[in-house]
Amino acid sequence: MDPNRLAEMANDIGRYFAAEPEENAAIEGMVLHLQRFWEPRMRNQIVAYLGQGGELLEPLPRKAIERLAPRKDQNPPPPYPEGGGDAG
Repeated sequence: MDPNRLAEMANDIGRYFAAEPEENAAIEGMVLHLQRFWEPRMRNQIVAYLGQGGELLEPLPRKAIERLAPRKDQNPPPPYPEGGGDAG
């Protein structure tokens, strides 16, 4: 996928998470989103893009991708604890 398009997508996700009042929670929320919804190839590409400068990335996505980098190949925890959700 085009790295510039991935940066645009990451910035869009970052704008959503920017509404979170606590920056650390926003960053972690974005990391989990990328782990859950981006395929490994896309995660690898955005981490590589950041490693090459990531000039199009806005500050929040930049921080999230920095945090994602060492765990980009890990499976994220489930969104709800065991037995959680409406049907639980």
